[in-house]
Amino acid sequence: MPHDLIEKARKERNTALVDAMILSGSADGALGAKELEMVVARIVERPEFEGTSANELRALVEESAARLSKMKSLDAVLQSLRERLPERRQRVLAFGLACAVALADHQAKREELGLLKTLQAALGISEDEVQQCFEVVERGGSLSEVVGEPIERLYAEVMVLVSAADGVVHENELLTMLESMAADPTFQGVSVRGAEAHLREAVSALATEGMNQRLTVLAKGLTTHPQRKKAYALAVRVAWADGKAPTAKEHHTLELLQATFGLADDEVRALSVGARA
Repeated sequence: MPHDLIEKARKERNTALVDAMILSGSADGALGAKELEMVVARIVERPEFEGTSANELRALVEESAARLSKMKSLDAVLQSLRERLPERRQRVLAFGLACAVALADHQAKREELGLLKTLQAALGISEDEVQQCFEVVERGGSLSEVVGEPIERLYAEVMVLVSAADGVVHENELLTMLESMAADPTFQGVSVRGAEAHLREAVSALATEGMNQRLTVLAKGLTTHPQRKKAYALAVRVAWADGKAPTAKEHHTLELLQATFGLADDEVRALSVGARA
């Protein structure tokens, strides 16, 4: 996909996510200070908004409020959200962000709950997903628990698992990871700063949750065979970053990834040769 189309899709998604939050926060007639504070906090924490400056953030919120005030009906707003959020993951995220704003003062008003119910129906959010969103928001958790991790983030994590196998992420490994991300179409819409953020988050998740938990996350997030083969190839590339055969610990991590992804031995051999070429 051309870069300009990627940027257009990213902008449309992000404005839709902000619209969902503003819509929720102003359900009772006005966007209060606590709701606005929550909107800003959620934008800052989400990788979808990586690289957004303070001025851009203020403009996003102001433009959203102005745009919504000009919409002729709620149905028109909801239709616009559906068009700009074509993927299910995006729609669940939008609903979760709306929940966070509605519960900013720890109790949703009747109007806010009514708006959330309407938003749920419009975006096709299941009752289980609604419950998960409320539970995560009420305990201050991350919405990634509900919507999962972006696939770019999961690919970055596979590389980090191998690079950290011996306890140290070496400079050549870091360079290989960044070069792999820069050359791969999957990361075309990710800036250098965004790539570095994905790697930092992966290192943090590994440190706090441990290898077994993160392998489970990878298994759930990378569900198709092509995704898993691609992830393994990226891991092999990092393991061979210094031009030498993988260490015993790196080899063990590659074996864990093979088992996690259910890859056959002949597939692994072919991927290993291809990644080192």
